[in-house]
Amino acid sequence: MLARGGRNGRRFEAFLIETPMKDVTSNVIPPQPRDYHGWNWSGFFTLYQREIRRFWKVGTQTVAAPVVTTLLYMLVFVVAVGSSRPAVGGVTFGHFVAPGLIMMAILNNAFANSSSSLIQAKMMGLTPDFLTPPLTPLEQVSAFGLGAATRGIVVGAVTALVIGVLPGAGLQISHLWAILYFAVGASIILGLAGVLAGLWAEKFDQLAAVTNFLIMPMTFLSGTFYLVDKLPEPFRSASHFNPFFYLIDGFRYGFIGHADGSVAIGVVVTAVLSIGLFLWCWALFRTGYRLKS
Repeated sequence: MLARGGRNGRRFEAFLIETPMKDVTSNVIPPQPRDYHGWNWSGFFTLYQREIRRFWKVGTQTVAAPVVTTLLYMLVFVVAVGSSRPAVGGVTFGHFVAPGLIMMAILNNAFANSSSSLIQAKMMGLTPDFLTPPLTPLEQVSAFGLGAATRGIVVGAVTALVIGVLPGAGLQISHLWAILYFAVGASIILGLAGVLAGLWAEKFDQLAAVTNFLIMPMTFLSGTFYLVDKLPEPFRSASHFNPFFYLIDGFRYGFIGHADGSVAIGVVVTAVLSIGLFLWCWALFRTGYRLKS
């Protein structure tokens, strides 16, 4: 406090009397919300990078482990029983089963990435991390889906490189467009399916049930280790209703040049599933299904 006595105190009081007080709040401009015109690229890339760093930080578990699992399948089916089996689709059993195993790794890892990300965010209360920022449902679905697709493609590429150097299982490229199309399409489809499962599940047991009783059976019963045409009816016809069959069959066609079904139908099914699942996920994010109270 200023002393009332003294020359300095009297001068300061006179200054206050002669100088009119200004309204300091009149010059304060409150911060305006950031206006994003069109696509929020900054927020989209941030969420996408978050999904990438999630699995890359534990690469031993998310990348190396699936490769080792695929190699074990190769040892069992190629080394143990492959030598006694005749040619399948005009190629050796090792060349036939290798693309199916690579696609299986792509499918499982793309699904696991998005589903585990969402279920962990819900259980740990981290959903505001991507709900609070100025991100539209379209940008959120795109970031989660592409993040999961990236993991699937990375695991598939590493698996293909490792299998390609194995004796008796060398990979030869017949149609590069089919390899790229079905690999990217499969990773997107299963990444979006993982988004649906992650939104629906409220605990890890429910998510494990989807993986064990839906994803894995559809993967194994899609012609990964056999020709569907060799199955008796009605299983042969029923296999053509399994979308995983077209993903694996089209991907294998890119390597061995032989398809068990129609490649054209596989191209259409892949495109329709990608668009349909994307719109479904977008609708759920727009309503805040099991994300907002």
